[in-house]
Amino acid sequence: MTEQQKSEILQGTLDLMVLKTLDAMGSMHGYGIARRIEQISAEALAVNQGTIYLCLIRLVQKKWISATWGVSENNRKAKFYAITKRGRKQLLTETENWERVAGVIGKVLKLEPSER
Repeated sequence: MTEQQKSEILQGTLDLMVLKTLDAMGSMHGYGIARRIEQISAEALAVNQGTIYLCLIRLVQKKWISATWGVSENNRKAKFYAITKRGRKQLLTETENWERVAGVIGKVLKLEPSER
């Protein structure tokens, strides 16, 4: 897939994907989270490194995730993120909202063109 075919991710959507990734995978560092989202999307989504770190800072400030220093698999100091109890509650809310909005968008896209 070319860079032009990769889609940018909307801010709220990235929050949801980060929360779900941490919920499913456990504690991870920022680069690992970004790579996992790209892998799951079959490389259809591009996760900008600057964007992921701004998202992680925002989620820590909201207390939806926690951050602790640790050592990565290549023996480098890295900040590891984990979903919190408050984050799991938000994940449930965000998932319900996303499913509702996606359902509405699906219905709108199936509308037949009217005859003029």
